[in-house]
Parts: sequence; structure tokens; C-alpha cells
Amino acid sequence: MTESAIAEHLQQERTLPARTPQNYHPAYPVYTTRWGKNVTDLVMAVLGTQFSTRSNQADEARAKLLSFLEPDSTDISTRPSFSEVTSVTDARGHYNEAIIAYWPSITAYRQWAVESGFQQWWDALDAERESHGWFLEVFFPTMDRIETVYTNNEVGEGAAHMRDSFSGAIAEHGYWGSMRDRLPASQTNPLDGDKVDWNAKETEDSAGSAKRRIRVPGTPNLAVIRSAQDWADTSPAERELYLNEMHPVLVKGMDYIRDYGYETGCYSCRLMDVVDAKTAKADRDRTFGLAYFDELASLERWSREHPTHLAIFGGFFRYAKKLNNQITLRLSHEVLVLQPEQQLFEYVGCHAATGMLTSVYGHPGLAQIT
Repeated sequence: MTESAIAEHLQQERTLPARTPQNYHPAYPVYTTRWGKNVTDLVMAVLGTQFSTRSNQADEARAKLLSFLEPDSTDISTRPSFSEVTSVTDARGHYNEAIIAYWPSITAYRQWAVESGFQQWWDALDAERESHGWFLEVFFPTMDRIETVYTNNEVGEGAAHMRDSFSGAIAEHGYWGSMRDRLPASQTNPLDGDKVDWNAKETEDSAGSAKRRIRVPGTPNLAVIRSAQDWADTSPAERELYLNEMHPVLVKGMDYIRDYGYETGCYSCRLMDVVDAKTAKADRDRTFGLAYFDELASLERWSREHPTHLAIFGGFFRYAKKLNNQITLRLSHEVLVLQPEQQLFEYVGCHAATGMLTSVYGHPGLAQIT
């Protein structure tokens, strides 16, 4: 017995058909998050630092960002509901750390930004004086523009830390198009974005972007996916199988859309390690891919057609078969499809291939970015 991924209070008469195959029944259960009817929006923020090489400065920068989240920095009601520290080495070989944080409403986020002193500090950053980069990427989805899916209904990931509950097993998964079918907005909205014309982008000037503060405007129906992997509680045998057979295939797929995303409409892809907040050591046995696509259709097309994702998809089924479907690996994702005003991107002293700066300067895989 399954239920709809779309909560009852968000269901409406479809003007666009669902893509569920006729007489379809999922082969295995997955779950989604349920929020209360009074929840109208939430916030996911990426508070980041960037260095040409890893150094002690990274520890200082991380401590500065974490100070805005400390109990004495602001009232408990406005602090994030969940946050964690992550790291990644990007396409240019720069070391990045980021705090991923979630708030249960836009109001709570804005109150935190002011009361903690973060907004005042952020606005005062001077790219000319900073010895490294800072970036801020914030998403403000209304509840009709987010969908989540989890292989486990006991341990939360990301936005699920703010859930009222998990759903029962859902009907819309395991077929091409199910991601779109889980989005409430897709019932009446095709969620078309602006296709990227990479040839129309600026070229990076001789000074580069590193000594500037750049705010990038939002784009229509930007698709954001955070796709997580958690093998912390796997048995030794399953852990070995995951690390030797499945994780390398995932890395290959993430590296492809990081380096050649211009072929698929992907602005940015980071495969991030969840790390210790004090040492930044990647000892949490958790990673997630964070990618930004020009529209949901581009993300769907890469998922459905490209060999790198088909290898990931096929690899999971082989993995499950070897374990007789007795899997303790936890997989999940959250997908946001956002209107321009639901996006905030600002970069202080970052190189031109950072995040959504590719929408200004072009993709790092293109020859114009060297």
C-alpha cells in the first residue's frame, strides 16, 4: 500500500499529467518528509569559504562562520534547525568549506541574519582586503517547490531534520519522471527554465573576479539537487562493497557534471564531504552532491540519458542484488525548483568558476575559462 508523495493539502487538480506508468507498483519502498499545513516555506543556506590551498586560515574562517550559529549569538528560535560543516576541492583545485544550514521559515532566517550580526558582518566584507574567498548561496523554496525522497524513514538528512514526520511508502518513485511527479508545483506548472547559452557569457578579464563582490541574479525555475549518501551504519561487508564498487562510480558522475556541465545545463556541481566541525576531518562517512541546473528538464535528461548517471543508477541495483536487498546504506535527495526571487547568490573574492558565477563567466570546462 502506497501513498502520494504530495501531501494532501498541496494536491490540486492536474492540468499537466503525471508520468507514472499505467498499473505501476514500486519494487521497493522509499519515503518523503511531511511538514505541517502551517509551514509555507523554508530556507537552505550555503555559507562558504574558499582558499587556493588548505591552510590554518580555513580553521579561522570556519570558526568565524560557526560563531554566528553559537547559542549566545542569537535567540534559539531563530538559529538554524540543523547545520553541518562540509568541504570540497573544486574544479580549479581550490579548497572550499561550507556550512549547510536550514531554517523552518524565511522569517526565522532573516531574524537570525540580523540578530546574530551575520548580515552586518557579511555586508562589510571587502574583497580587496580579504586574503581568501567567501560565498553565500541561499534558497527560499515555498512548499510547492521542494520534494524529498529517502530510502530510510528513521534517520533524517538535510531538510528532513525539520519534518513533522516521514510519510509511508510513496507511489511516485523508481521510474523516469517520478522526481517531477513528486513536486507539487508540477501539477499545473511545466517548470521551464532559461536554457544556458554558454557562448553568450562574459570572458574572465585579466584581473579575474577574485577581488570583487559579485551578486548573481536568480534564474527562472533553477533546479537545485542535494543528493546524499550515508554509509556510517553499514556492516563491514556492505561498507567495503559501497566504497569499492558504488562510490567510485558516483565520484565519476559528479566529476563529469562538475567539469563538463555545460553539456547538460549544469552550472555547478560539488561532491561534498560532511566533516568534523572542529578539525574538518572527513570522518563522518557521509557525502552529498550539490548541483545547480538551468531547469528540471536538464537534470532529468542527464539522469535518464547520460552514461555517467546510468552507471550510478545501474550500480545501485547491482549493489542491492548482491546484498539481497538488505541494505543499510542510506540514500536521499532533496530537489528545489526555484523562482528568481527565491535565490540569493553572492561571492566575495572567489574565482570565476565558483557556484553560480559560471552563469556570468561561463563554465570551467569551456576554453574561455583557463
